[in-house]
Amino acid sequence: MLSFGIAMPVLPGLIMTLAHVPITVAAEYAGWLGAGYAVTQFVFAPVIGNLSDRFGRRPVMLAAVLAMALDYALQALAPTFSWLILGRLVAGAAGASYSAAYAYIADVTPPEQRAARFGFMGMAFGIGFVVGPALGGILGSFDQRLPFAAAAMLALGNFLFGLMFLTESLAAENRRPFDWRRANALASLQALRRQSATVLWFVAALATWQLAHIVYPAVWSYFAIAAYGYSAWDVGLALAMVGITSAVVQGFALKQVLARLGERRTVMLGVAGMAASAVIYTLATRTWQVYLGITIGAAQGLVQPSIAALNSRAVDARSQGELQGATQAIGSIAAIIGPPLYTQTLARFSGPGALANLPGMPMLLAASIGGLAMLLFLKGASLLAQAPQPSSSTSQ
Repeated sequence: MLSFGIAMPVLPGLIMTLAHVPITVAAEYAGWLGAGYAVTQFVFAPVIGNLSDRFGRRPVMLAAVLAMALDYALQALAPTFSWLILGRLVAGAAGASYSAAYAYIADVTPPEQRAARFGFMGMAFGIGFVVGPALGGILGSFDQRLPFAAAAMLALGNFLFGLMFLTESLAAENRRPFDWRRANALASLQALRRQSATVLWFVAALATWQLAHIVYPAVWSYFAIAAYGYSAWDVGLALAMVGITSAVVQGFALKQVLARLGERRTVMLGVAGMAASAVIYTLATRTWQVYLGITIGAAQGLVQPSIAALNSRAVDARSQGELQGATQAIGSIAAIIGPPLYTQTLARFSGPGALANLPGMPMLLAASIGGLAMLLFLKGASLLAQAPQPSSSTSQ
């Protein structure tokens, strides 16, 4: 996430330079690049997850990180816009290795502790979301390609660290043959459903939650400008606050909340936090009210790790990579649907010709979708409680 975040501030300028287009057209191109990134994740996440079930997590993760290092170097040197397009597609494929990373955590963590461990992953994303763009902005002030070179070096350093210190998590007896026919999201879900029908409910809940949560990267900056007249500096500070509060909740508060409430009520609390923050954003007229909404909204960081933890309990140790790959692939659909959904909603509820002057409508819509995710999760959780538990032994 740090490498990804570093490139964010300079990507618009690089597109303008390589494609020789103004910012308005560059924004449109960036939207298509984002969609392409999500499509490659949809295709490759199940492949990488299934490969990690066959060959182990370590070689698959190391190969993906090395590919990402080479890809960022390619983007740093890209002479044409076509090269940049290729680089972003490869980045999407390599980034699909999150499926293997989540499977690694499931391998080495007892089921009752997985939500907290998944939360640490979320905390790492939050820190990367804060530090990455800030570092990218500083480096980009010297040269717009320098952040890509820095991202390549970080990824290479990560690869070397993993090569020296990362141990394999998947025991040989828990591996299974690789089958191309199962290396896609739909086939994987069909196979996993035979272990537990709850998988479909949890994957649907996670995908729906992803669609709700993507409102922030998709439209929050534009919403803040439309609703509060924020400058780029104001938006940056607010997004930094989002990253910090999210990291605190997922890295520190999640474990305590889970111990007191359990997964079900923790998810309900997180969804309630999102709904409350949406209302606050809609009604806010002062800066402190916006930051109150950000603080309360940080509770939504409780949701994804809790659902993912219960989801991992629904299948055996041989299928964790396949499960995480299918989950990531289905969730990537949200990255395709979400941005146009929320940007079009904002366009119809703000500015000249608006149906109604309500810039907060995208946030309210996202909160409603989050409520649907909670219902799907609760249905899956009720079925899981009635079903026999599969083998989920951990290995060190």
